[in-house]
Order: sequence, then structure tokens, then C-alpha cells
Amino acid sequence: GGPAPSVAVIRATTMSKSELPWSKSIPAGPWDYIVIGSGMGGMTTAATLASLGRRVLVLEGHYVPGGFTHEFKRKRWHWDVGVHAIGEVTDKAILGRVLKALTGERLKWASLGDPYEEFHYPDGFRIDFPDNPRAYREALVEKFPQERAGIDRYFSLVRQASGAMRGYYLSRVFPERAAALLDPILQRQAKRFTAITLQSVLDELTADERLKTVLAGQWGYYGSPPREGSFAIHAAVVRHFLHGAHYPIGGAGEIARALLQKVADAGGWTAIRAEVDEILVERGRAAGVRLVGGEEIRARRVVSAASALVTATKLLPPAERPKPWATGIHELPPAPAHLCAYLGFQGDIRAAGAGSANQWFWKTWRTDGCTWDWETEPEAPVLYTSYPSLKDPSHDPGPDQLHTGEIVTFVPYEKFAAWKGTAWMKRGAEYEALKADLLQRLLDGLFAHRPGLKPLLRHAELSTPLTTEHFVRPAAGSIYGVASSPARYANPWLRPRTPLKDLFLSGCDVGAAGVMGAFVGGILCATAAEPLEVLPWLRRVNAGDASARRGPAR
Repeated sequence: GGPAPSVAVIRATTMSKSELPWSKSIPAGPWDYIVIGSGMGGMTTAATLASLGRRVLVLEGHYVPGGFTHEFKRKRWHWDVGVHAIGEVTDKAILGRVLKALTGERLKWASLGDPYEEFHYPDGFRIDFPDNPRAYREALVEKFPQERAGIDRYFSLVRQASGAMRGYYLSRVFPERAAALLDPILQRQAKRFTAITLQSVLDELTADERLKTVLAGQWGYYGSPPREGSFAIHAAVVRHFLHGAHYPIGGAGEIARALLQKVADAGGWTAIRAEVDEILVERGRAAGVRLVGGEEIRARRVVSAASALVTATKLLPPAERPKPWATGIHELPPAPAHLCAYLGFQGDIRAAGAGSANQWFWKTWRTDGCTWDWETEPEAPVLYTSYPSLKDPSHDPGPDQLHTGEIVTFVPYEKFAAWKGTAWMKRGAEYEALKADLLQRLLDGLFAHRPGLKPLLRHAELSTPLTTEHFVRPAAGSIYGVASSPARYANPWLRPRTPLKDLFLSGCDVGAAGVMGAFVGGILCATAAEPLEVLPWLRRVNAGDASARRGPAR
């Protein structure tokens, strides 16, 4: 059940369907690369390879590309699916410069403002996260004046850990056979932080349980609570947002339009409704793919951006799945699943307490057990709320003041096991009744904090982990791929270049959780595939060389 992302929404342009850089048709080869999946990682790998003159075919099973960056429409409202706040997209950040090189002037960003996030805790405690590191530190010290030393030590560790991760990611570009030699050298600094949990760091910094909870507040951006998540991923997320967050002008769908246009401009294409059934392996190498309908398409190389877990357990031919690298990936647990309520409003939601900043509402100061077991807990322990229409300056609410909102919380995937394998929109009355109950409880939780929104609500629907699986096809409905635990970072197989010749992995599993984490995974994949061309290209981008946007002629 849940939302059907049935209409691609391109709001900042007047593009006709024929002008979009994707369609249901698959042009004739030959292809340099086939990329399975058009999420942020797959699109980034494809666009980077296109910048080098490679002809790339992107295959997307859904009928709108973008993965968790796509949008859908219902009645008079439209929502993003996974883009709520993106950091490091300006020219001041290397990620922003690379993204600009891949999208040219097609993609514009709006700041969420200062603050970009609000955290609401029990007993009326509230802290806002401002869009600069000095003000962030001051806000923490103001709330916890006795903890100045621990706060300063925390920021020091965040800087150290995020800096050390450069070596970790560089090590992942090399093939696994080089790991024994290179990993101990390149990962030496990073292992100090990848091998420990966020909770262990917080316990050393302070005895103040409330401060621990506040410092851990953004764990929702990677889905692993403090006792499970590696400190390295938390440090990366904190650093990512130190200078605030942004939202794509025109909506999240603009990301796919911009990146996939780069692919099309280089002679490549993106085919929708083109679900891959299996990767073809011939003479010990990945030679192409077979679609669900039976059509076979060959390429010089294959990139799977369909998640490492899905690749290892479903897309590889049965003969390849028992091999050590595939079973090594299969053993990694996925990050938690989630519910998302999509809300349509009519009226002045800003006056009712909504804003461009994301708003987190916590029922508890505890950070363990934050997936919602609704059978024992009447209310979700945390609600993450977002109002896309207030983030996008190009949104026209019209005379009826149409606006959108979303509520997200984590849930155990196992709770939906009884309906696994059932068809979307045909899961039965018991499932629909459960959805209605969960939706109402999420709404009650929101209206307890924002009562002014209740009379403005005109539409509400719920997506479950099964909805996520149906439309985006991650393992166990996880929006963040493999869980960001110390075991993930110690796994030798989670790297772009697989032991199967000419098969590469892209996306958040070889980068990091989240949209820009998948972007990093996309760049790492392209680098592993074409190091002699991508590394010089990246250096030119970083130096601000405009020619890098065009890429070299083949």
C-alpha cells in the first residue's frame, strides 16, 4: 500500500514528455556501461562516466527515475520521497563542485535557512541547529554550560573522524586483492573511528544523558541508533550539515532531470520500466543483463546501483551467489525500515508552526529502541517532520494555499512480514486497517505538537516498508542500505570493484547513507572503473576548471 509515485513532477521547467532524458524505449548498442538503478548513486556514476565520453545505459524498473530522489503526485499535491535536507552543495564544498560539474547550471539550491533543524524533547526542551559551526557550538554551550569541555572535545573528534575517512574511501577504490597491502596503510587513521560506536564516544565525553541524546540527534539521517552506529558515519553527517542544509529549487525531481541529461548528452540513455532480472555472466565476467521480460542487453561493463544486498542475493546468477564476496555482503544487516505519512494541506501552514526547517519531536530522552513497536507503544518515540512546499521557493501555493508535509519514523521490518510477497494495493483488509491505524497515530502525534495544522489537513496517506520495496526495491525496505555499524566498515567486500570481472557496485553501500552518501558512492564507483581519467577530472573540478564540466573527448 501507500503512495503510488505515478506522475513525474517537473515543476521548475516546462519540459514536454518528449524532452525528458528518459523513456520506455531502449536504444540500440553498443554500450560501454549498463547501470542498474537510477538512484542517486547510479545517476552519479552514469553522469561521471558520461563526462568522460562513455556511452551509458541506465535501467530503471520504476516508471519514474531517481530512486529516493523521485517525486510523486496525488490530487493537487506532490511530494518528494527521500530528499529533505542536503548539505555541502555549494561551491565551497568539493561535493558541491563535483555535483555542479555534472549538472551544469541545471540544478539550483535553496537554503533551508537558520536554523535548518529544530529538536523538540520532553518537558519542553528545544534546541535549534544553526547553519554555522560556531553558532552550533554556542547553542550547545548555552543549553549545557557545565559541559563546555565535552562539547569542544566532541567537535574535535568530529573533525578528526571526518578527515580520517578520506583514507578509508580511497582504500575502497582499489580491488579487494590489494586490500591486504593497502587497507592497513590507508585506513589506519579511519579505523580509530569506524571501529567504535557513537554511544562509546558519548559515554567518554560526558555523563549528562540529555547532552548525549542531543549530540546523537542526527542519527536518523543514517538510521543506526548510537549503540549500533559507527562514530565515523555520525561524524560525517554532523560535518555534512555544519554549514546548514539545502533543497533543490523546483523539487527533488530536478536532480534526476539534471544528472540524466548529462548521460543523454553523451549519447547514453535512461530506460524506465526496465527491471533487471539477472546480471549475465559469461566467461567469468559481467557481460550484460537480462530484463524481467527476457530481453538481454550487453555492455563492456556493468554497474549495479541496486544496493549491494540486492545485488548479492537477487541479481547475481545462482552460481555466483555462494562465492565468498557475495556471502560476505549478504551477512551484513540492513538499516531500519520506516513509515512515511504524506500530508496535503490547504491554508497557511507556516502560521500553524510549520517551516522550512526540519522538526524532530522526541517522546523520550532515550536513544535505544527508537524503532516503533506500535503493539506495545501507543505513540512513536520520534517523529521527523518536513514541509517540502515551504523549502522550495519556486512552489506556488495558489489561491487555495496548497502545501505539503511528511512525517517519518522507523519501524521493524519484521512487523510487515505477513504481507511480504503480496501485490501493491492488493494486500488485504487487515493490512489496510493497520495502515489506517498507524497513520492516525502519526497524525495524532503531529497535532499534539502542531494543533494548528489539524484543521488545514485535506489529504493523508501512508507508505510502509512494503511500499518502499515495491517502488525502490531496497533490501528489507531500508532507505539507508546496509546498516552503518562498525562491521560494515570492516567488511572487505563492500567496495565498488567486485571480484567478478567488469562488475561494479555503486550507491550508498559503497559510499555512505543518505542522498549525498550515495553521491559519494557513485563517484567512488566511477573512479574504481576509470581511475586514470576520473582522478584527473576530479582534480580539475576541485581546482575550478570549467573544462571539467565538458569532460575530455574520447
